[in-house]
Amino acid sequence: MGKIGQQITEVAYRPWLSAPIGMDVVDFAELRERGRRREIDLADPQRPDFHHLIHLDAGGGPLRHTVDFTTHVIPPGGWLWVRPGRVHQFAADEVLERTRGTIVIWRPGFVTADMPDELPLRPTGPDRELVDLALRHLLAEYRHLGTLSLEAHNATLRMLLSVLLVRLANAGAQDSPEVPPDGPFDRFRAAVERDFTTSHRVADYAAALGYSTRTLTRAALAATGLTAKAYLDSRVVLEAKRLLVHTDAPAAEIARHLGFPGPGEFTKFFRKRDGRTPLAFRAEARGRFQDPRSRA
Repeated sequence: MGKIGQQITEVAYRPWLSAPIGMDVVDFAELRERGRRREIDLADPQRPDFHHLIHLDAGGGPLRHTVDFTTHVIPPGGWLWVRPGRVHQFAADEVLERTRGTIVIWRPGFVTADMPDELPLRPTGPDRELVDLALRHLLAEYRHLGTLSLEAHNATLRMLLSVLLVRLANAGAQDSPEVPPDGPFDRFRAAVERDFTTSHRVADYAAALGYSTRTLTRAALAATGLTAKAYLDSRVVLEAKRLLVHTDAPAAEIARHLGFPGPGEFTKFFRKRDGRTPLAFRAEARGRFQDPRSRA
């Protein structure tokens, strides 16, 4: 992201040398140790380029985890999935010292299974038994590298992680829209992630992807309840809010970074969708946004 994102730590996927290609598993002690080795304060804003699936042991306490200005409380025995590119913050190190659980991390594309964004879950009854079984099977295979060829080991882990994610996605009969894999919305979402700082027009994405704007709007509505334009605008607003809260960049610099001709156009765009000017949002958000370290 360059200079404008200095206060958001970009975290690249870097597993153990012995880890399978594209996936790794750590506990909270190892998470803290990796943070220290890479000089990353886990309570500071960070943007990993890989998935986090966080699971807490049933016998411990809850954990607060902040993802893009929303603080989720993961209950004992609960789960939270954080996708790549989200800005998130772990609790203070003193809290993580007391936290017990498992974190599965993987690169985009390692599996194709999907589930709702940042949805804290605590499966119960038969759902919990099956989810726990899926996790145990995944961890057992992960720990037994060498009993199969590397190719077979990775293929097995992909299937077992997919089973775990499908079980979690359906725990408690979650109502989520059916979105075809690699369909119009999936391609639109990927294109928005890549190009939202350079294009704010749905027509540009439609032309590049070979769809009509109507097709993208129908697909976005089915997947998110938002029109394609509203989805695109919400992504731009989210990035603006991240930069306003987590960096000290002036509004004019943020406007340039997000592809606006000038600060006036950026302010008009932001105020129309948020109801506040960018600087008013920054002042209010910084006044109420608590550093996770203050909750230790």
